[in-house]
Amino acid sequence: MSVPGSYQAAAGPSSVPTAPPSYEETVAVNSYFPMPPGPVPGPTTGLVTGPDGKGMNPPAYYTQPVPVPNANAIAVQTVYVQQPVSFFDRPVQMCCPSCNKMIVTQLSYNAGALTWLSCGSLCLLGCIAGCCFIPFCVDALQDVDHYCPNCKALLGTYKRL
Repeated sequence: MSVPGSYQAAAGPSSVPTAPPSYEETVAVNSYFPMPPGPVPGPTTGLVTGPDGKGMNPPAYYTQPVPVPNANAIAVQTVYVQQPVSFFDRPVQMCCPSCNKMIVTQLSYNAGALTWLSCGSLCLLGCIAGCCFIPFCVDALQDVDHYCPNCKALLGTYKRL
């Protein structure tokens, strides 16, 4: 009897194989995995009886090596990116980038381009007796700075012009 998968030469002028190759030879199932060692002659301790009554060895199980902890491991830090905040002439609720607290901004009004243009135009219209300085007292004509009430950091500016 021959080993399955080996070819036998036929008696005659042509050497055509009499048996086709085995499934493992055709598909090359075990070509990338190591084959377990063959049975060793002697007492068979690990034999299991198969459904056809013949003895068969249990399959060999291979375990994956446990990864070794790396001393140079990189610590991962999560960074939250805040959406850009639009500043207007009203207080804004936001997370302060300096102290990382939820705050409502404090407003500070400063003379800007619209304030000076209003003052100049009132001077040209004849309000010379001090009425031209009224735009410096009106918050709606001034630029607005937004500050954090906790750490007093400048968070943004709203310019009228």
